[in-house]
Amino acid sequence: MINEQRVLDEFLELVQIRCSTHDEREIADLLTKRLESLGGTVKEDNAGSKIGGNTGNLVADFPGTIEAPTTMLTAHMDCVEPCEGIKPVIKDGIIRSDGTTILGGDDKAGVVAILETLRQLKENNLPHGPLQVVFTVAEENGVHGSQNLDTSLLHSDFGFTLDTHNHPGSMTFMAPGKNQIKIHIEGKASHAGVDPDAGINAICAAGMLIADAPQGRIDEETTCNLGKIVGGSATNVVAESCDVFYESRSRDKAKLDKITKDICDHFVNGAAKTRCKITAEVSPDYGPYCHEKDSPAIKTAVKAAEKLGLPVNLEESGGGSDANHFNTYGVPTVVLSVGMEKAHTKDEYIEIKDLYDSARWALEIVKTVAEK
Repeated sequence: MINEQRVLDEFLELVQIRCSTHDEREIADLLTKRLESLGGTVKEDNAGSKIGGNTGNLVADFPGTIEAPTTMLTAHMDCVEPCEGIKPVIKDGIIRSDGTTILGGDDKAGVVAILETLRQLKENNLPHGPLQVVFTVAEENGVHGSQNLDTSLLHSDFGFTLDTHNHPGSMTFMAPGKNQIKIHIEGKASHAGVDPDAGINAICAAGMLIADAPQGRIDEETTCNLGKIVGGSATNVVAESCDVFYESRSRDKAKLDKITKDICDHFVNGAAKTRCKITAEVSPDYGPYCHEKDSPAIKTAVKAAEKLGLPVNLEESGGGSDANHFNTYGVPTVVLSVGMEKAHTKDEYIEIKDLYDSARWALEIVKTVAEK
């Protein structure tokens, strides 16, 4: 019970609107009008000003027609680059770009599914509990929009983030937390040609310690990665400083804390043998979450998928999403698959059937909540 043509038309419309991270103003203004026209009270928080963007997160409240748990539906507004001048192409039931840009199904597929759900509820006077719709900014550069969300606006009992690959019916019930780690190594500068022995090369010190530093997969739910090194000023100067940038991830909070500490300790404790001063700075990105398979959010999503005949698949994830923050904020949130494939590349595509099934699933979830 969805309007397939409307879903398709709106998806094709929205992906053609440039919505770069930190510059989501145009899409946010359009979505605000549509949410309000569907009966929502929309508030925009100040996340944009906190992160150097021009747009905040949108939080829309829809009163329920019956007494039922408050359900949150979320998706993000921004896209990775290049997302300007997207020209969607339909062939054999699949939507792609023309190959010069991404498609933008990540995450306009989620946005469109939520909008169609709201329209069906209104047009058909379907009974439903209170709803919150959250459209976030700056998801693609580290979920910074939801990280800076005004949490006083949230009051949902549980939620669903429509934002991952695979066919509708699949969902993520477990995902890792992530920390950013900056290691600063301070050596001593000197003239590389005149007096190199007087210097202490911070880049060489970094290399010495990196050689046996924790790296890659630690266990089945824990990873770390050295992603960037920045150091030195010129080839004729012994490098005075060097910064090493790490990330650590784990689906277990204790393991996340341990691998983060191990990385920091490895470098800081290695300062003596390098004759450098070394400091470590940790910046948490988001925490891990794990839902029991009989939790209300999981049971609701599974029941709704089964009603529609969608194959149910519960997955563990190695990546993060807005749901990590929503779970941290006390709103148990599950990530739902909406069909996007090869996201973040110019080969991105989505099957039209998945676009429709995502909207059907979101609607059926709201209807299932109302049955309780």
